[in-house]
Amino acid sequence: MIKRLFDISVSATALIILSPILLSVMVILKFTGEGDIFYRQKRMGKGCKPFYITKFATMLRDSPNMEGGSYTLQNDPRVLPIGRFLRKSKINEFPQFWDILIGNMSFVGPRPQMVNVHSWYPKEYVEVLNQVTPGITGAGSIVFRDEEAILTRALDYDYCYKNEIIPAKVVLEKWYVVNRSFLKDITIMLITAWVVIFPESNILYQIFPDIPEIDKSNFGLKEI
Repeated sequence: MIKRLFDISVSATALIILSPILLSVMVILKFTGEGDIFYRQKRMGKGCKPFYITKFATMLRDSPNMEGGSYTLQNDPRVLPIGRFLRKSKINEFPQFWDILIGNMSFVGPRPQMVNVHSWYPKEYVEVLNQVTPGITGAGSIVFRDEEAILTRALDYDYCYKNEIIPAKVVLEKWYVVNRSFLKDITIMLITAWVVIFPESNILYQIFPDIPEIDKSNFGLKEI
């Protein structure tokens, strides 16, 4: 109950305070790129019920049918010029405050996956998603903030995501579900803000030494 009240009050306040930025971005997107303002995509929510996530449009409309498919790579040519700034600053995620306000998402929780990608996850992840609302950020999102770089170097995108990234994310999200608390949520939100500014920081493991450590050094390098 406290978590939901926090989500409602903070998301509503954020939408009001950030309205000048949101409106400015909407105008810029309308008159640049392909003119799309929002990007809505079906994702899997709590209880494995689909919902539509809301983001600012940062990529070409036909991106899923171009090289890279559903994956976003480092320096991806499908990303619009303004989209690079929006993605790096995380402003592209701001419309999700609306998704939080209406209850489809929370500030902290497992990152909601596309419906087809969700089917790649094992049973234990389904059990995780049945218990908690997906979030804008979480342990998995912080640890894999370099996911685009990992996929860019991957010899096989699908193999890397299915057999390396997904199992690691499941371990991290299970840790969150077992150890979740309101105080941890606040701490994870603060850590997220910190790593946006200092992306090389290892502060997550310093604050939560019990989080399973993920060695990503060889992710994407296995030849199939």
